[in-house]
Amino acid sequence: MKFKEKTKYSVLSPTSMGVRLTPYDRQPIHLSNHFGFQATSAETNVLSPVASLGLPVKIITRFVKDSPIAFYIKSDLRKRNIDFEGTEIEQAGPWGYRHQFNIADSGYGVRAPEVFNDRAGEVGRTISIDDFDLDKIFVQEGVKILHLSGLIVSLSEQTAQLCLALVKKAKETGTKVSFDLNYRPSFWKDREKELFPVFQKIASLTDILIGNEEEYQLALGLPGPEIGNELIHSQIDRYQHMINELKTHYPNVEIIATTLRDVIDSNRHLFGAMVNHHNEWVVIEQKPIDVLDRIGGGDGFVGGFLYGLLKGWSVSDATKFGWANGAYAVTLLDDFTTPQNEEVLWNIWNGNSRVNR
Repeated sequence: MKFKEKTKYSVLSPTSMGVRLTPYDRQPIHLSNHFGFQATSAETNVLSPVASLGLPVKIITRFVKDSPIAFYIKSDLRKRNIDFEGTEIEQAGPWGYRHQFNIADSGYGVRAPEVFNDRAGEVGRTISIDDFDLDKIFVQEGVKILHLSGLIVSLSEQTAQLCLALVKKAKETGTKVSFDLNYRPSFWKDREKELFPVFQKIASLTDILIGNEEEYQLALGLPGPEIGNELIHSQIDRYQHMINELKTHYPNVEIIATTLRDVIDSNRHLFGAMVNHHNEWVVIEQKPIDVLDRIGGGDGFVGGFLYGLLKGWSVSDATKFGWANGAYAVTLLDDFTTPQNEEVLWNIWNGNSRVNR
């Protein structure tokens, strides 16, 4: 895949920043007195490994003015080498705007993880296309990949329009568009008529389309394998048929990627990936991985995969690198990875867990 040359940023994403609270020692939320605290969003989960490995990235967003949470988020983004641009919005009192809170435990064994979203008054829902100079971002600075997540698209009618405008500008200026469907039932409830056309429009203009084994069906309405508990590795041919069907609906998509995950229990998953590029298939058969915290594994795959494409690697090597970064992400309590070098991830791919001295 060829990208624009002489750009300031390798990846740009719109996002709504928030914080995550995680109970210590994999305990349930309602039984916990001590929590870890981190800045988070699906989009920065993707950008973090790209930035950690040396490529310049940027988010566009909104912040609550003079908020200590906003200050914490900005400090964390700087630490991760993620540039940011965002309008400062007055809090407007205790019942005004705030950054979203995501409270999530990791689960343990037969006890599943639990995620509780507390997003009332979320400042990110108000992000507007009028906040940004698109000519400055896409023409003067330049961007290789615009990466969108279905989370920011579905956050509000306003953010959906923002994403549509960004995609249009990206296509006008030769920037590639990456779209991770990231379907969330709680965001879509009673909004299907509103969201289906937006997701379908963005998908029609996308160069790199990414989802898991369910999201192509749920977010784009395509027929596919039955969603349930049947092991994915027994349905590989059906997933390939689904992707071939998707290509007939979205012929402009150059790369279609799917992560494949079976959950044995909260500590053990089977994790694989499938990528179609110009009618050629890259299939990583599911491998068992140990899981400390599953949140961010899919985003980790996307971040590693985009990094490999940006480095000019083959789609096969980019897929392997994405798989390794996804497997790495679930060994961490953070929602994101910050690998110190490429070797860390290639060792994971190669199954090399020997101690480095």
